[in-house]
Amino acid sequence: MPRVVSLFLPSWSTDRLRRKLGDASPPPDNPLVLVGRQGNRRLVVATDRAAIAVGLRVGMPATKAQALVPGLVIVDAEPEADADALDRLALWALRRYAPIVAADPPDGLVIDTTGADHLHGGEQAMLTDMIERLASAGFSARAAVADTWGAAHAVSRFVRRNVNVVARGGARDALLPLPISALRLPDTIVEGLRTLGFESIGEVLAQPRAPLTLRFGPELGRRLDQTTGLLNEPIDPIRPPDVIEVQRVFGEPIGAAETIGRNIGKLVQLLCAELETKALGVRRLDLLLHRVDNRIEPIRVGTAQPVRDVKRLTRLLCDKIEKIDPGFGIELMRLAAPLAEPLTPKQTISSLIEQPDADVSDLIDTLGNRVGEEKLYRFSPVASDVPERSVRRIAPASPDTGEAWPDHWPRPARLFAVPELIEAIALLPDHPPASFTWRGIRRRVKRADGPERVFGEWWKRDTELAAVRDYFQVEDEAGERFWIYRAGDGEDSATGSHRWFLHGIFG
Repeated sequence: MPRVVSLFLPSWSTDRLRRKLGDASPPPDNPLVLVGRQGNRRLVVATDRAAIAVGLRVGMPATKAQALVPGLVIVDAEPEADADALDRLALWALRRYAPIVAADPPDGLVIDTTGADHLHGGEQAMLTDMIERLASAGFSARAAVADTWGAAHAVSRFVRRNVNVVARGGARDALLPLPISALRLPDTIVEGLRTLGFESIGEVLAQPRAPLTLRFGPELGRRLDQTTGLLNEPIDPIRPPDVIEVQRVFGEPIGAAETIGRNIGKLVQLLCAELETKALGVRRLDLLLHRVDNRIEPIRVGTAQPVRDVKRLTRLLCDKIEKIDPGFGIELMRLAAPLAEPLTPKQTISSLIEQPDADVSDLIDTLGNRVGEEKLYRFSPVASDVPERSVRRIAPASPDTGEAWPDHWPRPARLFAVPELIEAIALLPDHPPASFTWRGIRRRVKRADGPERVFGEWWKRDTELAAVRDYFQVEDEAGERFWIYRAGDGEDSATGSHRWFLHGIFG
């Protein structure tokens, strides 16, 4: 079942203008409107949040808006610049999220994420990432994913949540309470339906189709069928002008998995030949299979490092064949590299020289495309004496940061994200516990080493100015080894609560 994301940018024109002006843009709390001409009239065509808050609306005469809000910032609209910027945003989404992306003028994008959401941690995480990245760039946005373009478009614009995930098969139920203006119908049809007393999509769906078609024409029925999934609504994907792409056209449609796999191999060979002429390796690879019923089956795979290996790329794509629904046949296969990076040739190493480290990037690519890139990571040291701050997650193929963990005191193999409170019996201020109780089990300490004193990072928070932890490595009678600490120096209450915590377990 296809999954489609609609990304709604409610203040696209004004956000783009503010980003363009940079430091010269008006303050965020200063109302801003864009005006355009309709005949001899100057009308408001876009508003920001501050303008909406003071009662300004799209379609209002510019003179009236200026009279209502003294000091209103008025700028001429630039619809062509807005459209160009929307296309550039679509290219960004194409390279980052999914192989089928198109602009949805005037204020959104449509993205077919079928088979690509797992690369970003699932649909909820993917939509959240979209919203957060756009917000960091100064654009407000809402996003919804559903089985159809129409359902996602309606939910993103008429449900007041930033992230909306409509369950598979639940598009119709999600649409029932929404207003009829969510159907992307001409204003004349919307007004006609309201005149007849219709307010919600559910009320329209409950009526016989023939009388509505007779009164309003086929457009209403077409939109209803597209939105509920009875009629396919193809997306015409945007293509980067410089993308490296190859394709195969078939005289007779194909559908067998073996035939698809064989042609994938041929396309990969052609693509790698093109990449070699430009000294590039692929990081994102998109396979688009055009079916005879005007639907596109997309497949996206990613690599941790630039790759130009035919067998490796073919295997990554063929692993996804079982997810392809050929329908009544595939008439065109297109393979593109929307993200490619320079790939330097590797020097052949003589047998007299020490062999290089094993290359695990192939394994990383295989696992990443099966379980998702976000679920693969490795730990890297961070320059911090506070244990929970001394580690972070990085991509598995990321280069070495050059940092190292302290080697004068060993660290446990398992470090708890949040230290767990324990009850301990110890002689203050410098002695380790004689025994401690953790998760209801009392453990008698047989051996101990410490203390290792760790001070708070006073430059980050004032509360850590005098904070102290004394860490001990202890071993119980069963031979299990733990890493525990006392909050405080054992004497001054300002340094901590003097309570005991278990922070890690040695393997």
